[in-house]
Amino acid sequence: MPQRFEVPKDQLPALLQAMPKAELHMHIEGSLEPELIFALAQRNGVALRYPSVEALRAAYAFTDLQSFLDIYYAGASVLLTEQDFDDMAWAYLLKAKADNVVHTEMFFDPQTHTERGVPFEVVIKGLSRACDRAQAELGVSASLIMCFLRHLSEDAALKTLAEALPYRQYFIGVGLDSSESGHPPEKFARVFAQCKALGLHLVAHAGEEGPPAYILAALDVLHVERIDHGVRCLEDLKLVERLAQQGTALTVCPLSNIKLCVFKTMPEHNLKTLLDHGIKVTINSDDPAYFGGYINQNFLATFAGLDLDASDAYTLARNSFEASFVPDTVKQVWIAQLDSAFAPFAS
Repeated sequence: MPQRFEVPKDQLPALLQAMPKAELHMHIEGSLEPELIFALAQRNGVALRYPSVEALRAAYAFTDLQSFLDIYYAGASVLLTEQDFDDMAWAYLLKAKADNVVHTEMFFDPQTHTERGVPFEVVIKGLSRACDRAQAELGVSASLIMCFLRHLSEDAALKTLAEALPYRQYFIGVGLDSSESGHPPEKFARVFAQCKALGLHLVAHAGEEGPPAYILAALDVLHVERIDHGVRCLEDLKLVERLAQQGTALTVCPLSNIKLCVFKTMPEHNLKTLLDHGIKVTINSDDPAYFGGYINQNFLATFAGLDLDASDAYTLARNSFEASFVPDTVKQVWIAQLDSAFAPFAS
């Protein structure tokens, strides 16, 4: 039986914020706040369609994934130099530290930048510099996962992998993101097979806008170790049972799901149902600058909207460590820290 914890309801928000946690689903380009977009645009002489920070933030009203992606790619246009990528990642890592994130596995989209003429080397070296600094100065462990854009061709993904190989030491895995509808995981079978042969960790977005069949394809064709989002798995109870039995983690992003109309309101979100089915759920921020909050805001909003308690909080945080791509000895250190945070509330 999982351990139970009793925390007075008025003390739970403070515990959610203070407990150590890992973030496993965060797109670094999606952490670009409007203020930094404008600062980088000015530094690089990039003209923006929006006259002010306020006007840009007001445009963050999305009806679906594609309407978000349109503005997301426009925001990324200000990223041109190693320093730009370093500045963007560092701004997020400072927020991660403030939210008591001890480990983060950050997605990055090289094709968003190489298609604009920004060399792969510029992207990866800027990001990795911030990751190294985070470990040294903040005590935050940070790794990079390179994502392929699924609305582009598999040949484009294979070309990106070839560009990335000289910098293999800078990233731990690959993922699959961007427009899900109409782009099933099997479209990328060859490139994922190559990445698996290289010993890279494998993840993929599936079952956010796409059907449960996309989750199955990600598991059986791409052989991923985690499913990013995955909330539509409940439409296939055999799949739910399989995910629970295999211990396959879902990196769920609650505020993102509301902002992109996957669920209309937080009380309608299925995160608690996923937990009740024994699925290894984690809470993450996805694209925090665009979707209304970093990881602690996601925890607070989810717990305010759903019937979750301190035992659920412990499970979600522990899941984030267990699902991370680090050695077991390191996971045990973080789990021990989590146990210490919850020890006063053990029942």
